[in-house]
Amino acid sequence: MNSTLTIAIPKGRILTESIQLFSRIGIDLSGMLDDSRKLIFDYPDQLVRALIVRATDVPTYVEHGCADLGIVGKDTLLEQDKDLYEPLDLKFGYCRMVVAEPAGLATGDDPTRWTHVRVATKYPHVAEQHFAAKGVQAEIIKLYGSIELAPLVGLSERIVDLVSTGETLRQNGLCEVETIAEITTRLVVNRASLKTRHQRIRGIIDGLEAILG
Repeated sequence: MNSTLTIAIPKGRILTESIQLFSRIGIDLSGMLDDSRKLIFDYPDQLVRALIVRATDVPTYVEHGCADLGIVGKDTLLEQDKDLYEPLDLKFGYCRMVVAEPAGLATGDDPTRWTHVRVATKYPHVAEQHFAAKGVQAEIIKLYGSIELAPLVGLSERIVDLVSTGETLRQNGLCEVETIAEITTRLVVNRASLKTRHQRIRGIIDGLEAILG
């Protein structure tokens, strides 16, 4: 049996912080920062292979067994609802998923009285579930970027999006009215890999858990 573990990690801030985290448990993936075009990095001396994948694709690679482990934001996991084992909150990349609306609308608005809303978002599944749970009929408009623009041009009254400081919302005349979820980066594991390579994967989980406190 091939004992090499495959880890899927997205580019950007998550990649840098993941590499720092793995280095603290003796897994050196620093070579991933050296070549911006390479997508597969083999570390045979460590029995590790690392893949650079789009953040939204990490759960798919892990669910289908192309990667044993993955690093991904909780927002992606909530939206996709894949069949994965999620053992660990890695405690970085903190932000919030919120409902926001124009400040002028928010002044006299009461979310508990909403019956119908039109919402623009990158997260239609999460938004639909959130409003359905509140008994609110929601017209969801899927966008891929610049979500804050939608209320400004009349595409929607409200948005569901990620915020960290909220500064982008403020600059566009929007304010938060509800928090749907707090988001951090998570470790996910393929369920079959957890059984067939239990000792190795459990060692990584335990090692990360120990340094994260």
